[in-house]
Amino acid sequence: MSWDRRAWIVLAALSGFVAVIMGASAAHGVADPRTADLLKTGAQYEAIHALAMLACAALITEGLPAALFLAGTLLFSGSLYALAAGAPDWTGMITPLGGLLFLGGWLSLAWAGWRENAPSV
Repeated sequence: MSWDRRAWIVLAALSGFVAVIMGASAAHGVADPRTADLLKTGAQYEAIHALAMLACAALITEGLPAALFLAGTLLFSGSLYALAAGAPDWTGMITPLGGLLFLGGWLSLAWAGWRENAPSV
């Protein structure tokens, strides 16, 4: 994916925004413990990967890691948010696919970092 840094910064910021809303909903907006746990887990992973997308935008020129983090967030956190909103239980089968995309994002970030032409410190 060849989006520019500005696009990734905006997407990372919006993802962070959603993570805060979902985390606050988990802490203050729901009474059901399972729903709160789903929202909390989704928000935690989304926040981590929003920061990872931001780091990708700032530190590397390769777009694949950020794209994998975004796709992972949509599938992993999105499926948990959907379950919290009452989606059918089979929606939970999507969650591990998002986790695999997260793993792919971290591996591709390591590869991009290895290949990056950066001055030595």
